[in-house]
Amino acid sequence: QLQASGGGLVQPGGSLRLSCAVSGLSLDYHALGWFRQAPGKEREGVGCMSSGGGSTDYADAVKGRLIISRDYAKNTVYLQMNGLKPEDTAVYYCAAGAMCTTKVDEWFYWGQGTLVTVSS
Repeated sequence: QLQASGGGLVQPGGSLRLSCAVSGLSLDYHALGWFRQAPGKEREGVGCMSSGGGSTDYADAVKGRLIISRDYAKNTVYLQMNGLKPEDTAVYYCAAGAMCTTKVDEWFYWGQGTLVTVSS
């Protein structure tokens, strides 16, 4: 089970931290990815943490602005978003799978999504 939360309305240039609480599976053996889907667009990957938390990778569009981290005690993965832009507006999802990949169909488990709106 994955539970995403933390979305909301933020002004351009602002920051937001999303959380993905994970239960029933181990992040030591699953990669954790963050995706987003804007209205009328396909779901796209924004970043991923490998199983065990050894490495992270980010899409070019968000590199340098988004940071994925993990709280081992809480079994929660975070997506810190800084320097937000209107084009970052989307529903954000977390997903767990065997490995980091941009292919949406290869992820096993999905959270319900949380809406991020960047607007003045």
